Amino acid sequence: MYTREKVIEKLIFICAAVSVAAVALITIFIFAQGMPAIQRTGLLKFIFGTDWSPTNGSYGILPLIAGSMAVTIGALIIGIPTGLGCAVFLSEVLDKKQAGFFRSAIELLAGIPSVVYGFFGLAVIVPMIRAVANVFSPDAGATGLSVLAGAIILAIMILPTIVSISVNSIDAVPVTYREASYALGADRRETITKVVLPAARSGIFSSIVLGMGRAIGETMAVLLITGNVAVVPHGIFSPAATMTGTIAMEMSYATAEHQQALFAIGIVLFVIIVILNGAAQAVMKKFGGEAA
Repeated sequence: MYTREKVIEKLIFICAAVSVAAVALITIFIFAQGMPAIQRTGLLKFIFGTDWSPTNGSYGILPLIAGSMAVTIGALIIGIPTGLGCAVFLSEVLDKKQAGFFRSAIELLAGIPSVVYGFFGLAVIVPMIRAVANVFSPDAGATGLSVLAGAIILAIMILPTIVSISVNSIDAVPVTYREASYALGADRRETITKVVLPAARSGIFSSIVLGMGRAIGETMAVLLITGNVAVVPHGIFSPAATMTGTIAMEMSYATAEHQQALFAIGIVLFVIIVILNGAAQAVMKKFGGEAA
């Protein structure tokens, strides 16, 4: 028995070591390929430059950063209240049988390929946004390919993550918390908002962080419906280009210098994700408390 446990322990350690090594190798490769472009262009000019024109040798990625942040923030604004509302509805309102059916249906969203979401957005959401935008600004000539389209699609894509983890966190809150709240005279709404959700906030916050990571790293869906115009968006109906979409679209025909610039975008994206995750973890430790 002791020998078998030792073997299992070693296997688990090897798996963990391989995972860490894979992340380290990918990081080293991205930095090795992308740093020459940053050194050649200059860090500040590369990050804050507003002209992304590889054919002219201009590599300013501020429009790409702005586009990525715009669709991600938009997705979180739509997805967080929707996902949290679904989680509360499944955990606190429906009975177990009905909740299981709806939860399975929501989790099926995670199995749909991102390109299918993109086609759905292109066929359904983009025309709707074009119609609405042309009502408010008939002279603008809106195409519907916009930040709003990307935000809506990403919000749908992050729902399974937010709902699933939030439901697990809410279900993990002890029943005694609810019983004590009811015993003190609180109704269901007060119990959910003032007892259950605060007790489950750590898990809920984790679901938001994971959803944010999914949104900022998505490629194919936003590639199809945001317009891929490398300009700083000035509104929700404006077209935009994202960092991931630009890499996917241009890598196949990029020359050596252009390819290095695309890897450099990967470096910036990597650093942004690390900073966002670090900030989220710090906030969670400070305000989230222990997971229920």
